Amino acid sequence: MAHPVQFGFQDAASPIMEELLYFHDHTLMIVFMISSLVLYIISLMLSTELTHTSTMDAQEVETVWTILPAVILILIALPSLRILYMMDEINTPSMTLKTMGHQWYWSYEYTDYDNLCFDSYMVTTPDLEPGDLRLLEVDNRVILPTEMSIRMLISSEDVLHSWTVPALGIKTDAIPGRLNQATLMTSRPGIYYGQCSEICGSNHSFMPIVLELVPLKYFEEWLLKSL
Repeated sequence: MAHPVQFGFQDAASPIMEELLYFHDHTLMIVFMISSLVLYIISLMLSTELTHTSTMDAQEVETVWTILPAVILILIALPSLRILYMMDEINTPSMTLKTMGHQWYWSYEYTDYDNLCFDSYMVTTPDLEPGDLRLLEVDNRVILPTEMSIRMLISSEDVLHSWTVPALGIKTDAIPGRLNQATLMTSRPGIYYGQCSEICGSNHSFMPIVLELVPLKYFEEWLLKSL
């Protein structure tokens, strides 16, 4: 069955992504009001034959069009900075997951547990099961608990990659020799898909990311089977 084309954002599955969606709508309304005002002024200038005789002295107008853009920028900057600090803030994470980018697959390591690591490769088209998503399914999904603060440590072994899961609001570069970190917390269980968002070579399109978020009880059961 064909999937409908999605032109907007994915449904938010984390508090950070919810904040990003609110900020997007907030900024879009400001842009809409500015565009409407400019369109109104242009149509007014083109539709009237009246001209203003005092074009050399308009202190009030100059004051307004200097202060108003500054106020608009403040209304955009304050919530933007707030979200940036929220995305960088990592307080007492419950667990840590390290991911390494390779050409062209991901490897994961649960650093809080001994010998719990695996590679995650894309499932090729002939091996897909009914219901699997082509170019998005992997052989080993990342299993994580919901409603828990998780620290992601992201790096690369060879070239630049980017670990991106749109529904969770995460997009962090994987840079060789450098360890970047991000915070991950989901508000509901589910399966969330992502892909490498950095052009990293010929098979760039074939290194997807699949996170399976489950309640803590099921995560502990999976741990007992995996360890």
